[in-house]
Amino acid sequence: MVPAFDCARLVGYARVSTQAQDLALQIDALLKFGVARDLSFADKASGAKHQRPGLDACLDQLQAGDVLLVWRLDRLGRSVRHLVTLIDQLREKHIGFRSVCDGAIDTTRPSGELIFHVFSALAQFERRVIQERTNAGLAVARTPGRKGGHPPIRPNDRRIVLANKLFQDKPISLDDICAPLKILMSTLYRYVAIGGGDPLSAIKRQRTRDKNRGS
Repeated sequence: MVPAFDCARLVGYARVSTQAQDLALQIDALLKFGVARDLSFADKASGAKHQRPGLDACLDQLQAGDVLLVWRLDRLGRSVRHLVTLIDQLREKHIGFRSVCDGAIDTTRPSGELIFHVFSALAQFERRVIQERTNAGLAVARTPGRKGGHPPIRPNDRRIVLANKLFQDKPISLDDICAPLKILMSTLYRYVAIGGGDPLSAIKRQRTRDKNRGS
């Protein structure tokens, strides 16, 4: 059953992908449809980014009985699955959802609920396809006796060779080795071990340098 959203408070969200793009078109559309300016939230960020402060503030503002209004579906979710998850979370909190350009998507109406269920089915189908492809890929990879995932790094790998060459140069600090290689200290220890070196000596060397810095 669709909750009643008569005279609901509208909260708007808009997003563009780059700083150079203008939000005015989307914001104007939200205002035209009844969203108050102080209840309009926006981000200038790629949809693939997990951190969107405008969206976070928008979701924090929403309360039971409110309706979230967006200009277009792809402004809200990173993918069909992410979009469905967000709208599901809104529905659980009795918050409606509408899209200006996608008129059929309106969870405050029975017909919109039906369309949303279709989206949910597509998202579930997408998850199953990805899972099946992953399982099939792992099965193929294991047929000759191999395991899935990245192949192991060999001692003659250029990264291993370079890391060990720099490590053997005592005056160079471990931090100065990690920086150009763009690796963590733990990765350097692993590289040293793969290259035939003693990772314990690398740890002792770093501890000695830290101790000298603190003295």
